[in-house]
Amino acid sequence: MSCIFCRIAAGEIPSQKVYEDERVFAFRDINPVAPVHILIVPKTHIPGADAVSSENSSLVARIFEVIPKIAATEGLSRGYRVVTNVGEDGGQTVMHLHFHLIGGRKLDIMA
Repeated sequence: MSCIFCRIAAGEIPSQKVYEDERVFAFRDINPVAPVHILIVPKTHIPGADAVSSENSSLVARIFEVIPKIAATEGLSRGYRVVTNVGEDGGQTVMHLHFHLIGGRKLDIMA
């Protein structure tokens, strides 16, 4: 297994785990852009949002069920942002579907 996020979710690479269940793993970003910056990944390898299909879309649904729970635990009652990047031109640096949960301060409007 060479995907870094697969290895993190499997516990092979240390991380600051925030949440885990049988299908989803969440951990703190090592280069945060805000006071709260958490990555949420499916434990099953999906290369990116452009690879979501009817066979694996339930994993995305599960992630979006988990996000509000993590946000509440992190005290993000005033709001937060959820972002995913797709492909190199979209800023995706790890080719494993992941969502950034960003908050803890007032965020700028994105262009």
